[in-house]
Amino acid sequence: MRRNRSGLVSDLTFLGFLVLVYICIVFIAGSPDHYIQNIIILNVAFLLAVVTYFTTVTAGLVLNLAFIFGYGFFILYQTLSRGETIGINTYFWLLMTPILTVVVWIFTWSSRELQLENEILQKKTANLATVDENTDLRNSISFQKDASLFTGISTRYQIPLTLLVVKVKYWSEIRRLIPEEQLADAIYDVSQLSQSSIRTNDALYLLDKEEATWGLLLFTDQDGAKIVIERIKLKLQELNDNEFSRKYKVNLGLKIGAVQYHADTIENPFDFIVQAKKQLEYDV
Repeated sequence: MRRNRSGLVSDLTFLGFLVLVYICIVFIAGSPDHYIQNIIILNVAFLLAVVTYFTTVTAGLVLNLAFIFGYGFFILYQTLSRGETIGINTYFWLLMTPILTVVVWIFTWSSRELQLENEILQKKTANLATVDENTDLRNSISFQKDASLFTGISTRYQIPLTLLVVKVKYWSEIRRLIPEEQLADAIYDVSQLSQSSIRTNDALYLLDKEEATWGLLLFTDQDGAKIVIERIKLKLQELNDNEFSRKYKVNLGLKIGAVQYHADTIENPFDFIVQAKKQLEYDV
């Protein structure tokens, strides 16, 4: 409801600004005797509106007040020195200039409200998303949900469950060597490497894209996990000899840690990840 209101206000104020500009153009065209003066004042009015757009309504209104006093003294001078009367031209600009400023400020305020709401929605979407947009892999949020289910199955049916954490060695240095547009491709390629090394009933997760870290939930014990680790490292070596070195000009290395689930030592999915990451220290 709030988003719709902000959008409606933004649309109406923009339309109102266009109407006011049209009125100014018609007024200037209907007063050929004061053409130069009206054009100058119109430029001043636009300048005040632009200042309001990039600052605050307070600054805009203060500048409008200064303009009104300056313009008032100018009209008073002409009246006293030349005997001219105060016409509709004077009243028009004294009203139109602050109106333009206020309309622009309302448009600015509503636009910023929409931008703020858009940023909030984007953050909420990112927090609720369970699939990485580049690799189509389930992320850490999905892992938190799935791990509870997997550990429940493991406990109920006495099926061993092991978490592998896979991380690219020296990723912070490697990402400086790989062009920015190829980083997503590198993560995708390593993801595919890991995906092809597990069974269909196992699950692969991209736990941390910035640190190039994956998690693999395997229905197997430590010995079975070692087989998967060897399989991954063997395929990585093959790819380094062929695709990776040619495509990214570097050889990628992996650190892999594994921990088997035990209900008495692992309290929650986050603890599962932490304990598996500790095992990375032993893979040098």
